[in-house]
Amino acid sequence: MDLTGKNVVVTGGANGVGKAVCLSLAKAGAACAVVDLNAEASSIAVADIEAAGGRAAAIIGDITRKEGADALFDQAVAAFGHIDGLVNSAGIYPRSPLLEISDEAWDSNFAVNLRGLYHMSVAAVLHMRGRGGGRIVNVSSVAGLKPHPGNAHYACMKAGVISLTKSFGLEFAKDKVLVNGIAPGWIATDKAKEAGNIFQPWALAEMPIGRAAEPAEIADLILFLLSDHNTYLVGETVTISGGTYIS
Repeated sequence: MDLTGKNVVVTGGANGVGKAVCLSLAKAGAACAVVDLNAEASSIAVADIEAAGGRAAAIIGDITRKEGADALFDQAVAAFGHIDGLVNSAGIYPRSPLLEISDEAWDSNFAVNLRGLYHMSVAAVLHMRGRGGGRIVNVSSVAGLKPHPGNAHYACMKAGVISLTKSFGLEFAKDKVLVNGIAPGWIATDKAKEAGNIFQPWALAEMPIGRAAEPAEIADLILFLLSDHNTYLVGETVTISGGTYIS
């Protein structure tokens, strides 16, 4: 995939799928703004991106309020001159029994997984439609389609991401801002490997393909949605779960 000359903002770009996207962007010739709260991890990510031959800038801050998200996007524009794509990959994965979810858990989950994504998308649309278009990719989850016990509040927000993807897609296709999403299943991120669930028989039983996805496999789909090869997808959320969820 050739994205030479493209500049892309990736929230949650310091770790996991976000970092895999940044590294794949580097190999594809694009520059990457790594938006994250973790300054140390962001610096490491930028060094890794540059070692892979790419250009990157660490943009440190909180996306959960409009003022912060706007400022972070403006910093990315200042770093690269213009932005062609946004990947909303930042997220948290809270777990709690359904009858025990606190107001604080609801609030933090909403702030990161949905409201922050909304604010970053608004900033991106306002910038992109003035330049003749762009691409936005939202990272949802199969949990938004097929909830598991113990993560109802997370599943609600990921379902909300799917809905927002449809709304943004419908409203801004006319401006040539193509907004789509992905719904991954199990992913073999470093955190997931440390937790060990992806290797458990009960988890593997959910995966017809027999394994969790590598972050780079998820990144490949995101890069297609960011690229000029994506010309007709609008408001879609593509499931990439190795058969864990087949719509």
